[in-house]
Amino acid sequence: MVDVMLKPEILDPQGQAVLSALPRLGVSGIVGVRQGKRFELELADGVEADGAVLARVEHLAATLLANPVIEDYQVRVEEPAAEAAG
Repeated sequence: MVDVMLKPEILDPQGQAVLSALPRLGVSGIVGVRQGKRFELELADGVEADGAVLARVEHLAATLLANPVIEDYQVRVEEPAAEAAG
């Protein structure tokens, strides 16, 4: 999974729009909203012990999924959710 967020110093108009709408929706107590993207990558072979697959995902995140000038990204490995029984 790759999470991509605007860097803290970059203005986030969508986050600001959500924040300004919250009081109209009766929601209080939230003082900041940042909008981001999440990419879920399903790997054919899983993450190898030597880290080669993880290194390729890191490269993919840095060159395609995120704009490193204005965005930060984090690569996380999660086990697939167990499928519901019959």
